[in-house]
This record gives sequence, structure tokens and C-alpha cells, in this order.
Amino acid sequence: MPDQCWPGIFLFMTTKEIIKIIKRGGVGILATDTVYGLVAAVFNPDAVERVYRLKARAPDKPCIILISALSDLKKFEVRPDKTTFSLLQKLWPDKISVILPLTGPNEELAYLHRGTDTLAFRLPANLHLRNLIKKTGPLIAPSANPEGKRPAQTIAVAKKYFGDQVDFYVSSSKRLAGPSSTLIAIQSGKIIVVRRGAGKLTI
Repeated sequence: MPDQCWPGIFLFMTTKEIIKIIKRGGVGILATDTVYGLVAAVFNPDAVERVYRLKARAPDKPCIILISALSDLKKFEVRPDKTTFSLLQKLWPDKISVILPLTGPNEELAYLHRGTDTLAFRLPANLHLRNLIKKTGPLIAPSANPEGKRPAQTIAVAKKYFGDQVDFYVSSSKRLAGPSSTLIAIQSGKIIVVRRGAGKLTI
């Protein structure tokens, strides 16, 4: 009988198998806190490039990075100042993605920032998703659809898009119709809304 991971989520293989697949560079589709995402380990450039190929994503368009805790930012060349860090503590966890500037040489992260010298992060509100990320490491998770197509609201639609080109599917018990996360930047301690979506800006 297939493994049951968390409420509302049904796996076609066990959670441990999925973690192993992601950590060794696999790509799959699972429910994030907003929409179905095409996920891969952030620190595996080959896996990241595979996601771009599968989606036919514009090569200069960075992906939002899902983290499990604020401390994950230390794994990147990101050093929020005290004001920004305080805002992040108030904003997260939530369906809000934040664009942060990189510091120092960024060549090693070029496959992530795509020439922008910034990265966007989200600390998901979904505890079960955060627990998964603790075990896999940070993930990219762009919406599960080829560029120009509607984001998949069900696993059935995701399968029509990607078939056996991905390594696993994780299905939610409910239709995920979005919207995508709200995307913001923080400049001089002020929040700049880049894209309005899910999540509540209460600051």
C-alpha cells in the first residue's frame, strides 16, 4: 500500500524514496503551499537546468527558492541587514516570496540568479513542506506547467504536461488553483510589491 506522508497528500512512492531522489538530483512534482511545483535541489545545477528544460523556461528568469528556516539563507551569499531580517521574521512563514540581493562574487550561483545578482526566497507556511525541505535542502519549485501553459491544478493535468519525464508525483487531495505567492522586494526598509498574489502583507 502506498505511503501516506501528511494530511491530504498521497505519494506514489515513500517519502524516504522521494527525499533520496531529490538529493541525488531527481526532479518531481508536488504540492507546495501555493500551487503544484516542479521541484529540484537548489545546489544541484544539473537538476536546476533540467527543470528549465522541462518547462522551456526563459533562461534569464530566476526561480523562487523554498527554504525550511531563516537560517537557510546562510547557505547562500545573502546577508540581510537588521531591518530586512526583522521584516523577514514578521513576514514568514507565509505565501510571500522575497527578493534579496546577493553579496560578494556570484559566479558560483549564476545558474540560480541568472544574471540578476538577486535571489527570491520563500519560507512556506505549510509545516509538512518545511519538514521535507529540512531533509532535502532548499528547493526550486516553479509552477508545474510548460511556459505559456496554465499551471497544473491537479496531478492528472501535470501528468499530461510531463508524463514520464519527471521522477515522481505527489498529489494533493484538493485542487490547487493558486494564486502564486506574492513577490516583494525590500528597499531601505520598505516593502515593494513586485507581484500581488497569495499571502497577507500585514506590515
